[in-house]
Amino acid sequence: MNPKIWIAAALIALSACAEAPPAPTGPVPPTVEAGALRGAARDPRVARFYAARQWRPAWTAEAEAALRAAIGEADGHGLKADDYLAPLARARTPEAREAALSLAALSYGETLARGRVDPARTERIYEIPRPNPDLAAGLNEALGGDLGRWLRGLAPQDADYRALSQAYVAASREVAAARGRPAPALVDRVRTLAVNLERRRWLERAPAATRIDVNTASTMLVYWRNGAPADRRRVVVGSAGERATPSLATPMFQLVANPTWTVPKSIGMSARYMARNRIIVRNGRRVQPSGPHNALGLVKFDLRNGHAIYLHDTPSKSLFQRDERHASHGCIRVHDALAFAEIIARDSGIIEQWRRAQRPPKPDEEGEKRYVQRWLPLQREIPVRLLYHTAYVENGRVVIVRDVYGNDARVAAALGIGPPAPPPTAPPGPADVGP
Repeated sequence: MNPKIWIAAALIALSACAEAPPAPTGPVPPTVEAGALRGAARDPRVARFYAARQWRPAWTAEAEAALRAAIGEADGHGLKADDYLAPLARARTPEAREAALSLAALSYGETLARGRVDPARTERIYEIPRPNPDLAAGLNEALGGDLGRWLRGLAPQDADYRALSQAYVAASREVAAARGRPAPALVDRVRTLAVNLERRRWLERAPAATRIDVNTASTMLVYWRNGAPADRRRVVVGSAGERATPSLATPMFQLVANPTWTVPKSIGMSARYMARNRIIVRNGRRVQPSGPHNALGLVKFDLRNGHAIYLHDTPSKSLFQRDERHASHGCIRVHDALAFAEIIARDSGIIEQWRRAQRPPKPDEEGEKRYVQRWLPLQREIPVRLLYHTAYVENGRVVIVRDVYGNDARVAAALGIGPPAPPPTAPPGPADVGP
């Protein structure tokens, strides 16, 4: 079957889930045997929930109605209610029904709280902490209070998530109104929005008020200061395939003025290129001395991670004028990096040290300017998140960009709203050999 038709069918079915399924007509049977419940609670999450309750039943007709109503709102999150309620239809005993209700509540709650898909299975490298609330304890408490409110509160509550949700609902209604013949672009929009709602659920709900977010899909950087965007600029990030910039949470801990560059073994270069770019061999390593010609430019923003990923300046300024800026070997090149370093140095309490380190060097006896590498630790480390969001909110408007890394297809397939993702293909090489 054509993948577009397959996706459209899935999305039409998804949009039909917008209304809550009908509440049960009768009460949940009160006679639930503890021994039989142990056998019915096959999911480890359900077993832990009942073990904490000494295997006492938890559900009433009113609680089931509240659960069905809450899961009936799944469409607003780009999800399908039936994925969570279907096991109830297969329950044949009171104990199986009891366990199925708890499984539905815990599964739906986990999806809202931290996502349905494990991002480590869809990206080559994903090292950003996910929320991990105690859902069993939360459910137990919510059953004695407002279950629907508890479930709704597990999802992201920020304005960007709400805007993506509203855009998703509007687009999925257009798909349904097309009666099986939606435009391919509309199908793609619905799928992209559902995928990016999922990505938002992967993130901690309270990010650091002062931080740096790099969207490697849109190739833009935003510096947040005390909860408000203070600076925004273009970046160049890794090209697709093995050079893709990974998704990381990694602190910036120092500035390096006039950095040298030790060329990784993975980057090949000819003797002619080395001579032209003043790259020398020192102790068996290829090293490019400091200076404006250096591939790192005049400043490096050191990040603490195990992948040698960092932000830096570059002599290749023309790349920032392109709309397509996936062109590096994985590190992030920052537009007007010296101006950005000035902002970071000032906010981090090292502005005087930075300015001294940046003073132009005086020519030596041979007329050469000898740049000196200097390390300037920040007084306060700055959290940095390297995110891949192909749908995001800018100035109150939802923006969708091309899925250069091909990650959307893998997430969509895992969510059940797309065909199996094709294997990634290696793109043409980057414009230069810089990091």
